[in-house]
Amino acid sequence: MTTAVSPRPRRFGPLRDKHSRPYLITAGMSMMGDNIEHVITYWVLWQTFHSPWLVGFQVISHWLPFLLFSVVFGGLAEKYDCRRIIQIAQGLFALVSLGWGLLFLTGTLEMWSACVLLVLHGCAGALWGPAEQLMLHDFAERRELPSAVRLNATFKSLGVLAGPVVGSALLLLLGPTWGIFANILFYLPMTLLMARTPFTGHSRSGLVMRERVSILDTPRVIRSVADDKVLVGMIALAGLIAVCVGSSLTVAMPNFADTLGAGDEDGLGYGLLLFANGIGGVIGGFLLEATGLIKADVKAAIVAAVMFGLTSLIVATTSQYGIALAALVLGGIANLAATSVGQAIVQLRAPADRRGRVVGVYGMVGSGMRTGNGITIAWLGALVGVSGAVAVGGIGLMVGAVLIAVLTGLQTARGRRA
Repeated sequence: MTTAVSPRPRRFGPLRDKHSRPYLITAGMSMMGDNIEHVITYWVLWQTFHSPWLVGFQVISHWLPFLLFSVVFGGLAEKYDCRRIIQIAQGLFALVSLGWGLLFLTGTLEMWSACVLLVLHGCAGALWGPAEQLMLHDFAERRELPSAVRLNATFKSLGVLAGPVVGSALLLLLGPTWGIFANILFYLPMTLLMARTPFTGHSRSGLVMRERVSILDTPRVIRSVADDKVLVGMIALAGLIAVCVGSSLTVAMPNFADTLGAGDEDGLGYGLLLFANGIGGVIGGFLLEATGLIKADVKAAIVAAVMFGLTSLIVATTSQYGIALAALVLGGIANLAATSVGQAIVQLRAPADRRGRVVGVYGMVGSGMRTGNGITIAWLGALVGVSGAVAVGGIGLMVGAVLIAVLTGLQTARGRRA
């Protein structure tokens, strides 16, 4: 008797598909718009208010909605057409850019109105997340889902990398007011694509949640998947990355530039450090997709997380500029590998009837816990300096990732013996 062998996933399979290819590209454009808005509005807010408190609130307002509402938004993605949810999220992004533009144009920007728009922007990102991940299940077969998750993360990383460049160009050429108005255009392609694609986020599974969506779903969803130690381990790993490293490399970059002797007035050395931090994720995504070296398993996620912690430690402790650049690029590759593999494992193992809410839990932990990273680096930075705080975070990530691997392995072994 001949045993059927399932075909291997195609390299860059989602990019070959006429439906998923534009989805990946427009996701990158939307992420670019997200970051363009940061470049323009953060500059204006600092020039207007010179408020360190507002700088801290910018970080908190961006990530706190993920922490509070990701599971609720995941439930909405399970219950309703994901195309419409994505359109609402993109519309909210555009509305916020429009609001900034009108305030800049009329000269009526105040602290309270800035805080409202910052919170709305964070809510748009949190609403977008679960729905856009569920759409990947329609675009890609199960065997190609890890590739779809990885390429989606890669194109969004490309948007994050290009956003500051395009945002700076808009700021220089059009000024903040017309630059932020122009930013609305970056949200239109995905909005229009969602009006044309035949998929809903539920087309392949055929499952639509009938239950009432509640903010109280969070502990209930966590309890419902607690027996799957691999799934819980990947969610815990995402939270560990968020708390230990999170956005600390980016916010600490001016300090690294000074320490490495690259804090020159033209900002070239500083800019190269930022570029190296971003390009690693883009290179990593395409490189991993082309080679197929990393599989969607726990070992790969753990090793990548340990590498990310190690490279963060190297950046924080080295006195050699070239070593720091190389470590940032390698760290970007490791970060993308760890997060995309973890995301793929969670989506593959999540129960189909709770997938949106489980993805929401992953977003709540993996993105929302970055709020805690800001608190951590501020507290540790006051004790041991900014570089020391990043070094402690890198060590914590390495130790924590190994601990998660050990606990997950022990639980898996017990399950096999039972």
